Amino acid sequence: MKKLLALIVLLVVVAAAAAAWAYARARAPYQGFTGSEQFVEIPPGAGSRTIGDRLVQGGVVRDHLTFRIALWLTGQGRRLKAGEYRFDHPMTPAEVIDKIARGDVFVIHVTFPEGLTSFEMAKIFESHGLGSAASFIAAASDASPVRAIDPEAKTLEGYLFPETYAVPRRTDASKLVRLMVAQFEHAWTPELRAAAAARHLTPHDAVTLASIVEKETAQPAERPTVAAVYENRLRIGMPLQCDPTVIYALERAGTYDGNIHKADLSIDSPYNTYKHPGLPPGPIASPGRASLDAAVHPADADYLYFVSRNDGTHVFSRTLDEHNRNVQRFQIEYFREKRQHSGHD
Repeated sequence: MKKLLALIVLLVVVAAAAAAWAYARARAPYQGFTGSEQFVEIPPGAGSRTIGDRLVQGGVVRDHLTFRIALWLTGQGRRLKAGEYRFDHPMTPAEVIDKIARGDVFVIHVTFPEGLTSFEMAKIFESHGLGSAASFIAAASDASPVRAIDPEAKTLEGYLFPETYAVPRRTDASKLVRLMVAQFEHAWTPELRAAAAARHLTPHDAVTLASIVEKETAQPAERPTVAAVYENRLRIGMPLQCDPTVIYALERAGTYDGNIHKADLSIDSPYNTYKHPGLPPGPIASPGRASLDAAVHPADADYLYFVSRNDGTHVFSRTLDEHNRNVQRFQIEYFREKRQHSGHD
């Protein structure tokens, strides 16, 4: 009887020691990879064995036994999610499992501000290491993703919605571009579509007008008024005479030097709204929600002109005489005084 009791005690001690060892092993931080970071890809539908293999091969977990023990202790075996995970410091197996169960996948945040052209967006895409600018431009040249919304579109200019996108490292240009178009479709609500139709604007015209509004002012309160100016000009057959469309023409020609010169107003381009009446052939940038809304809900105003106050806002006028006085005050005299003060300095 004493021998049996001793054996039982021994087994209990061994079991307790084994449990303590297993618990300690599952709670011990480990880093088996060299370098500052390691990425591990968990494919969709992967079972715990496959996940364990990848974590061990990546040097994130010490061995398969440790992984299985930690999986049993945490009870997270059925909650592990697919995706790419980044590890940059020693972690316990339990922490690794918790990270994967939470779906804390590694993503790159790419921000495209309002008013950028596809060429400017391409540079941002490349700067995040997702691919070349050329691949983005090529993807943006294919209008098929937006064909259902705008059959007139020749490219995706104007339909790459400005937003911050959280994307995996291996997101290529085509995938990101389609994601941006999908975000545009979400922003281009049925209400905005109906408002455009009520003003006899095709989606193509509405987005083109919105892109002009986006480039003309950064002031949210001014956007409906700027839209009204261009709507009024279109209604009476007056040339839009919009500098941003000329800048876009110069950029496409590769001759824009950061300033617009008097001679540039004669550039032979369908985007030159000083030479060609009506809207340009298509959007000149990607408008945000506020500009899309302003294009189809312009202010009830009869202005035909506006000029910059040089502080980010504009002064609007109804007649050419009034506009010329504003130009004299806010442009000619303003810069004359600025040069004089600069000379005194």
